[in-house]
Amino acid sequence: MSSFWSWFISIIAVASFVGCYLLIRWTSRRRQNEAGEGEVTGHTWDDNLQELNNPLPAWWLWMFYITIVFGLIYMVLYPALGRFEGVFNWSQTDQYEAEVAAAEARFAPIFAAYAKQPIPQLAGDAAAMRAGQRLFLNYCAQCHGSSATGAVGFPNLTDEDWLYGGTPEAIETSILNGRGHNPWEKMPPMAGALGGDEGVENVAHYVLSLSGAPHDAAKAAAGKAKFTAICAGCHGPDGKGSLAMGNPIMGAPNLTDAVWLHSAGPSLEAVEAAIREGREGQMPAHEVLLGKDKVHLLAAYVYSLSHNP
Repeated sequence: MSSFWSWFISIIAVASFVGCYLLIRWTSRRRQNEAGEGEVTGHTWDDNLQELNNPLPAWWLWMFYITIVFGLIYMVLYPALGRFEGVFNWSQTDQYEAEVAAAEARFAPIFAAYAKQPIPQLAGDAAAMRAGQRLFLNYCAQCHGSSATGAVGFPNLTDEDWLYGGTPEAIETSILNGRGHNPWEKMPPMAGALGGDEGVENVAHYVLSLSGAPHDAAKAAAGKAKFTAICAGCHGPDGKGSLAMGNPIMGAPNLTDAVWLHSAGPSLEAVEAAIREGREGQMPAHEVLLGKDKVHLLAAYVYSLSHNP
């Protein structure tokens, strides 16, 4: 924080307390020609409803003064005046780090013990899975949902459809390093390569035909050749995805099943949009945030969702 803003904040803060005190004193003063205490002020409503000049109760007035004194003491003890750190030298960062350190000291041995167990074995431990579920709800449910069934653009983790593989190692790698950050994991816009809107439409119908979704057979037949020439490099000649071709790092989806990541169901418009505009979905890495031991437990929980130990 610069000196200007430090002084600006300090002056405003102190002036606010001084202003409150002066306002209380000013409103408490007796004014010229003011009615005496307990007398009628001259204001009358509804014929006989009169306002009397009664001061605030003393205890109420002293509450204002006590609040001002408390605020001034607080500003001396804690950081409230620009760059002044306060007598206690307290900061929310230090308190957070202290609380995290205390939590790590308490729970780290538990996660370390879990980390020594293979994921399939850990997935059968009810107590471990309760802990894993809490990690999932805190760090993963925002995208994948509390039930882990996903949403449009976010994969369902309870089925057998995997972009990068559903093995314990693949799941743990996905959580540790994230996905979609490398150029080969992104789907580029393909309208130009397919010859424009007509090529996009034909290939989209062919993609729909691979999973038995409603489509135009003539357009699908016209799109097959371009799919084989241009799209099969990532999705495979049969459209079953990069994983089926033995490539677990590309993440090209299987187009022959009934799983639709970027739409609620088979949709010509959604498929055309994906072909025309490309896709660049990303999952953030969690190694730094959670550490390897917690990721190991979290991976076991995700593994358990689609594998019954």
